[in-house]
Amino acid sequence: MRIDIITVLPELLTSPFSASIMKRAQDKGLVEIHVHDLREFGKGKYRHVDDYPYGGSSGMVLMCEPLDQCIEKLVAQRTYDEIIYLTPDGKTLNQSIANSFSLKKNLMMICGHYKGIDQRIRDMWVTKEISIGDYVLSGGEFGAIILADSIIRLIPGVLGDETSALSDSFQDNLLAPPVYTRPAEYKGHKVPEILLSGNFPKIEKWLHEQAIERTRARRPDLLDE
Repeated sequence: MRIDIITVLPELLTSPFSASIMKRAQDKGLVEIHVHDLREFGKGKYRHVDDYPYGGSSGMVLMCEPLDQCIEKLVAQRTYDEIIYLTPDGKTLNQSIANSFSLKKNLMMICGHYKGIDQRIRDMWVTKEISIGDYVLSGGEFGAIILADSIIRLIPGVLGDETSALSDSFQDNLLAPPVYTRPAEYKGHKVPEILLSGNFPKIEKWLHEQAIERTRARRPDLLDE
């Protein structure tokens, strides 16, 4: 998989993609991540890429021309399965969306900034609009990091345990059950006996029941879905 990210703040993306699972995925050759500085397409001494919005509203908006030029350059080199704009008014990211994106070959992500991007870019190029929650951040870079991580960890071979992603929270519209590790007793708190029994069919049944119980208590809306 290849992920191209367009941003006005490429330095924000350096560290997250240089550590942990996302770095290992790149080292294994399972994913390529390319960050594109939008200011390279800006004009003038200060490489401006933003301007005041029409209509007299406050704030600044990322301009059409630099974004259009950057996107055109990228799509001339390959076909993208999705061109994604990270925006608070997009569809809220969930596990199902991450699963579907993980099956794609080429993804482009556009990080909004200031008051967002000119609507015409959304109309001309964007195929999916994604939000990471009902709140506003300083820029789409943080959303791009979260979206990329949710996708990359699902690619076969990225995680050490091939089955671990399949048992994550939300995969079956259920939260994950409680987990324990050694020691079997700590300060009077014991690991449930069933997990020490070695009876794996019963353990699986217990874990599933715990997942349903936790979901019912904390996220009953998931059970409705």
